[in-house]
Amino acid sequence: MKAQLNNYRQAPRKVRLITSLVQGKNAVQAQALLSHLIKRGSLPIKKLLDSAIANSGVPAQDLIVKKATVDKGVVIKRWMPRAMGRAFPIHKHTSKVVIELAKKETSDSTK
Repeated sequence: MKAQLNNYRQAPRKVRLITSLVQGKNAVQAQALLSHLIKRGSLPIKKLLDSAIANSGVPAQDLIVKKATVDKGVVIKRWMPRAMGRAFPIHKHTSKVVIELAKKETSDSTK
């Protein structure tokens, strides 16, 4: 029960702020949190969470966000012209986001 987003065009440190809020929460709570969060990356992360829930085939209320990791993706390199014929590098960072879901642990006291 996993979904992956590759080459998302936002810096990993900004996306980690969003995924750290979601990690360990119920899937329904995580969806509600992401839909009301005022961050640019919240919509793609919500879509990724919805994809992971659909991949699982289990109702969302029975799932928790086990792990949400953000790794560094490829760095797109561009050049900005500056004074006297010089050029300065511009690095456009991308992120690789992976969301893993797990079923809720039910405590069976009948055993």
